[in-house]
Amino acid sequence: MRIYKDKDANLRYLKGKKIAIIGYGSQGQAQALNLRDSGLDVIIGLHQESKRKAKARRDGFAVYPTEKAAEMGSVIAMLAPDHLHKEIFNKQIRDHLEPKDVLIFAHAFSIHFDLVIPPEFVDVILVAPHGPGELTRQRFLEKKGITSFIAIHQDYSKKAKKIALAYAKAIGATKGGAMLTTFKDEAIGDLFGEQAVLCGGLAELLKSGFETLVEDGLPPENAYLECVYQIDLIVELIKKYGIAGMFDRISRIAEFGSYLSGKRVINKAQMKKILARVKNGSFTKKLIQEQKTNFKDYKKIKKSYKINLLEKISENLRSKLL
Repeated sequence: MRIYKDKDANLRYLKGKKIAIIGYGSQGQAQALNLRDSGLDVIIGLHQESKRKAKARRDGFAVYPTEKAAEMGSVIAMLAPDHLHKEIFNKQIRDHLEPKDVLIFAHAFSIHFDLVIPPEFVDVILVAPHGPGELTRQRFLEKKGITSFIAIHQDYSKKAKKIALAYAKAIGATKGGAMLTTFKDEAIGDLFGEQAVLCGGLAELLKSGFETLVEDGLPPENAYLECVYQIDLIVELIKKYGIAGMFDRISRIAEFGSYLSGKRVINKAQMKKILARVKNGSFTKKLIQEQKTNFKDYKKIKKSYKINLLEKISENLRSKLL
C-alpha cells in the first residue's frame, strides 16, 4: 500500500474553487477550519432549522441553506451524518450539481451501499481521516496531521486523484499519510472495525470485564481501575511497538496469562457473522429501518449505557484522577 505524504500533493487543484462543507458536526467543523487555515475558500451548508448555524458563524464562516451551498460550491464535502446522506443528496444537492463538480465523502458507506447515486458527470472522492473531528483538528494545529484513506469512485475530470490528495493535504492528512484504497474496502472495513473491535467490541469487553469483577465482590472502583482506566497505556504500546512489542513490555505474569486467556474471550465465529451482515447490506437495512422509527431501539440501548454502574464509577474517578 503506497502512503502519500505532503510532497505528493498540491493545493493548486483546489485553489480558486469554492468548497461547500455540508454539515457542521465534529468532522465538518474540523475539516472546514483546516481547509480555511490551508488558504482555501470554504462555505457551510446547513438546513434552515440547524442549531449549528450559530457555531459556524462564530467560527467566521458564511452559512447558507444546503441547496444554496451546493449550488455555489464546485467541491461539495458531504460531512452530515451518513444516515442522512440519501435524503440530503436527493432533495438538496443532486439538482445543483454541474459537470466536473466534485463530491467528497469522509466515509464510503452511502456510496458503496447505493444510498447516494451521483450523476456520471462529477468526480466522487473519498478522504477518510482515521479519527474523529476533534483529533483531526488537534493534529492539524500540532502540524502532525492524521492518517487517512483516499479513494476514487468516479473520475470524470481525470484529475480526481490529484484533487483527493490536495484535499487530504489541506486537512492535514498527508502529514500523517494518505493511503489509497477503494470505496468498497473502506466501507466494509470501517463498519466492521467500529462494530466488532474499536467501538462496539472494545466497549463491551471493558463493560463485561468490569461487571464480572463487581459481580464477584470486587469494589467497583477497583474493577474500573483494573479493566478500564489503563486501556490507553496498552493502546499506546500497541500503536508504538505492535502487539508482540506490547507483550515484551508488560510483566511476565501479565503476558503469560494473556496468552492463556485472550482467545477464550474473543469469539471469531461471531466476528465473521458481523462481517457478513456488513457485507450483505443487512446492517444498512437495519439502520434504515431504525431511522424510520426515529431510532427507538437505538435510544433505548444508548440510555442503558449511560445509566450503567461503570459510567457512574468512571465519572466519579475521572474527576479525581485526571
